[in-house]
Amino acid sequence: MDNDDKNIQQPPSESVVTLTKVSHRYANNRVLDNISISLPGGKMVGFIGPDGVGKSSLLALIAGARAIQEGEVEVLNGNMRSSGFRNTVSPRIAYMPQGLGKNVYPTLSVFENIDFFGRLFSQNKAERKQRINNLLKSTGLEAFADRPAEKLSGGMKQKLGLCCALIHDPQLLILDEPTTGVDPLSRRQFWQLINSIRAENTQMSVLVATAYMEEADDFDWLVAMDDGKVIGTGSPQNLKAQTNKESLDEAFIALLPEEKRHDHQRLVVPPRKQDLNTTQFAIEANGLCKTFGDFTAVNKVSLSIEQGEIFGFLGSNGCGKTTTMKMLTGLQPTTSGEAKLFGEKVDANNIESRKRVGFMSQAFSLYNELTVKQNLVLHARLFHLPAEKIEPRVKDLITRFNLKKYSDDFPTDLPLGIRQRLSLAVAVVHSPEMLILDEPTSGVDPVARDDFWQLLIELSREQGVTIFISTHFMDEAARCDRISLMHAGKILASDTPAALCQARNTDTLEAAFIAYLEEAVNAAGASSAIQASITDKPKALATAPATRKNNSNPAFSLLRLFGYAHRETLELWRDPIRLTFALLGSIILMFILGYGITFDVEDLSFAVLDQDQSPESRNYIQNMAGSRYFIQKADIKSPQKLDKRMRSGELSVAVEIPPNFAQQFKRGRKPEIVVWIDGSMPFRAETINGYMSGVYYSYLTNLSLRTYAQIPNLVPANIESRYRYNQDFKSIEAMVPAVIPLLLVFIPAILMALGVVREKELGSIINLYVTPVNRLEFIIGKQLPYILVSMISFFGLVALAITVFGVALKGSFWALSLAALLYVTATTGVGLLISAFTKTQISALAATTVVVLMIAVNFCGLIDPVSSLEGFGAIIGKLFPTTYFLEACRGVFNKALNFSDLSAQLLPLFAFIPVLTLASVFLLPKQDK
Repeated sequence: MDNDDKNIQQPPSESVVTLTKVSHRYANNRVLDNISISLPGGKMVGFIGPDGVGKSSLLALIAGARAIQEGEVEVLNGNMRSSGFRNTVSPRIAYMPQGLGKNVYPTLSVFENIDFFGRLFSQNKAERKQRINNLLKSTGLEAFADRPAEKLSGGMKQKLGLCCALIHDPQLLILDEPTTGVDPLSRRQFWQLINSIRAENTQMSVLVATAYMEEADDFDWLVAMDDGKVIGTGSPQNLKAQTNKESLDEAFIALLPEEKRHDHQRLVVPPRKQDLNTTQFAIEANGLCKTFGDFTAVNKVSLSIEQGEIFGFLGSNGCGKTTTMKMLTGLQPTTSGEAKLFGEKVDANNIESRKRVGFMSQAFSLYNELTVKQNLVLHARLFHLPAEKIEPRVKDLITRFNLKKYSDDFPTDLPLGIRQRLSLAVAVVHSPEMLILDEPTSGVDPVARDDFWQLLIELSREQGVTIFISTHFMDEAARCDRISLMHAGKILASDTPAALCQARNTDTLEAAFIAYLEEAVNAAGASSAIQASITDKPKALATAPATRKNNSNPAFSLLRLFGYAHRETLELWRDPIRLTFALLGSIILMFILGYGITFDVEDLSFAVLDQDQSPESRNYIQNMAGSRYFIQKADIKSPQKLDKRMRSGELSVAVEIPPNFAQQFKRGRKPEIVVWIDGSMPFRAETINGYMSGVYYSYLTNLSLRTYAQIPNLVPANIESRYRYNQDFKSIEAMVPAVIPLLLVFIPAILMALGVVREKELGSIINLYVTPVNRLEFIIGKQLPYILVSMISFFGLVALAITVFGVALKGSFWALSLAALLYVTATTGVGLLISAFTKTQISALAATTVVVLMIAVNFCGLIDPVSSLEGFGAIIGKLFPTTYFLEACRGVFNKALNFSDLSAQLLPLFAFIPVLTLASVFLLPKQDK
């Protein structure tokens, strides 16, 4: 439907946002299609529609979090295409992304999270403290200031996210589904808080995407969306009047294109036929408990579900619904209590009882590489349907679930509603007697939801299948025969929706649920701050006039930079795995590599096939056995045994002395001795060859001394070898100083790459996109803690080299420390550079490990000097910082180098820092695509 359609009205006041022909794609998927619309200022504007219609993408474009592909986006009278304008306007915009607490940091406390956002907006300590105190009092979070965000309830996380968004007094507040998954009481309080903020700041504009029509009914202005297009705008009353519908849900359906709402009728749930004399239970639970460590997820749950009943589970995210459902069906073991399935005790190992159950999880359990039909066939085989029944059963399901036109399509290509239908068909492919559905309709449009429920009603009423469904939607809960209200691992009440409303004297199920929640809190005796934070009405934000000034937005701010450094340090300190890996990982690897990487070839096992058995042959063997490089094994009995023992790896060297060895030697006929060397490792074999030549010449020398009392002159001149450094020619003297650079590029680069990519995975990278912080501040702020940790590792490695490995530090320790500081700054810069190309922690870890180790080991002088490399290998070696620090490290340890001697290494190391930093800044986007 075009934007000039009669259903789309112009906003009633001055526009805060104007979109002109805006389109957006993700690969080949067009999520926004030529949208032109103006949004009124000073109003609560809601975006309604199911998941996948483009609401989040549109809000991200308005917030500046995503780059504009097509069209123009004007926000607060400025063009969001301009990076200069985005930097200027960012202090006037606040953005809460979709997901519970997605813009906050789990290990940071409530206070630390808000304080971090204050730093990002360049607020000094006194201003931050005043603003934080006001926000905490207004939201009821004052008593939880020191609690980590990860230990807050869903509603409290959203309050915290709102506090972080409001720390800088924005003119435009953007909320992307802020109450999805939050219990009704917390939802109500959240909107009361928003209303109190708007009452104080009447010029603030609020843009909200929501999945709940009852929420949208209270907004000032609505934008209805479907398939990336705007299908209607206006106040809720106007939309209902335009469509001649009583509810906003029905009005939205009426606004959908004809092909989507064709033949749609209002859903009617027929009453269940019930024989009280023959009531049988599909599920029975008594005192069910589940704990994870110190956390109790499910606390003494007792309930019963009758066969053929549609039973609803209503509660917020994290309240224990999914865990309870899995325990009831044997998918997860219980900590205590008892569960029965069709009268038999639940046993996770009882495959026959589990065949009577179909399960549809929140995430669609489909194989994306298989077609619709192939998915059904595969699941039929997994449930051991007889081969002759699979084809008829699949055809029946495809027809019943109206999937015929999609039978050869892949699940990823299906619309969300069709994918949902396919998941249900897969769940019932084996004709189960009970169906477990975990939030199956989240994000689906109202028409598809009604179609889905029509299938459930058919299964329940016509086939007697027991339906056990969890949901966030009150209208869906009202369709169930009975429901349980769950909160904080406990069931508050179980009854019919009408009986629950009557028990609390309310008109709606949501009001009844809120009443039960409030009663549960009061009964728990939460007279302290916990009760206040849940039940009290929020106070207005009392911000002093002195702090109402517009925040300055300098081009570069040390406060913002150190804000990121402080936050990263706190997160690293509170993550024992990362901290241990950062501090002790290098030490542990030093032990392994220091002792493991050596080029000393000693303790070589050898055996002799002596076919002469003369005093001369035995003397030759004894001369070899007396060397510290060889260990003699049992003699070889035959040529066949020689080959077998060499193949097994038992022998590194086999010596074959021919018959008549002594006789030929005495006659001066130069008898041949055959030496077989294991050549599977060429470097080692070459060394062994040198050892055998030495043994041969040593034998000749000793023989000459005994026979002629003089040493023969085997070459024209006498050669004596002297080593200027490492006189003992020990590998450990060279390898230990070389391992230090290897570890200081490996672990710091990995930690740095993971530190950035982790923000991408968690979604907190959005704070870089929508706050005044620039990329240089972000990069250096993230880098500083890892530079500090890497220097601590350096000092530990040097101490280990001196004390444990006995490698003396002959040169200047401070010169080496300066080189190390420059080096770890460069190596963390390498990690930053890799993080610009990777999106997941696994890919970042793999890429950093492969790239860094491959270059450091092969091209930086660890084995062969860089000067001996040619072509591309020599170029790589000269363009990687490990080359220069390895030279410095070996030089200080073995050659007693100091500051003046290291200029050829220090200058290149210093040059790497700005190059890597600027490259990372250039490649790290300030907006998502």
